[in-house]
Amino acid sequence: MPKFFVENNQIEENTIVIQGTDVNHIKNVLRYKVGQEIEITSKESSQGYICKIKQLMDDKIYCEIMKKEDACKEPKVHIHILQGLPKADKMELIIQKCTELGVKEITPIAMSRCVVKLDAKEALKKQERWQKIAEVAAKQCAREAIPKINYVHNLKNVYELLEKYDILLVAYEKEETHTLKQAIENIKSLNKEDLKVAILVGPEGGIDEKEIEMLENAQVITLGKRILRTETVALVLSSILMYELGDL
Repeated sequence: MPKFFVENNQIEENTIVIQGTDVNHIKNVLRYKVGQEIEITSKESSQGYICKIKQLMDDKIYCEIMKKEDACKEPKVHIHILQGLPKADKMELIIQKCTELGVKEITPIAMSRCVVKLDAKEALKKQERWQKIAEVAAKQCAREAIPKINYVHNLKNVYELLEKYDILLVAYEKEETHTLKQAIENIKSLNKEDLKVAILVGPEGGIDEKEIEMLENAQVITLGKRILRTETVALVLSSILMYELGDL
């Protein structure tokens, strides 16, 4: 069943009003008619609803709420990817696949070895596009929440995003002793149900040694003898953590 996200102000007592680009998608792509059912979720609360289309208009679709859905598809572990800005459209792939895996938040990071340099205007346009990609991916994989895609940050102010996180993992190709397996054991030893794990991934050129020195209290880990592409690291780490912490 197709899923769509709405703002809280579009939800009334027994009716949900769909607006914007979703109207065209429902009417002209899916070719849905009055009486057909769709799934709608609140962006703010993640509350889901099974609805029946009641009225199709040019710019709005009125849906009758049939029943509320229990929220059960979102992982308990809150994973936040801090991704060094990669080249080309790699960021789009990372956002799309991390959304499918259950990642809750993604922050692009400007780092010293990033080839891509964005000014404020470009960064804002990119953020808007990346947020839309996350929303489309969330619809496709029937998530109950859309990952938050933050504005581009510098590594110097990254800790302002991580005040409530239990651990920051840093994948670093020059680390030789501290493994992901050891880091996972450390996370499990916290014995917390609502874990918040941040993962920092460098761009194509990797993370500079001076940047590693800046990361206080981070757990720097090796991912083995083979060096993974930047667009692979976030997907591998997210998958393993979801499995080890009970969500896959």
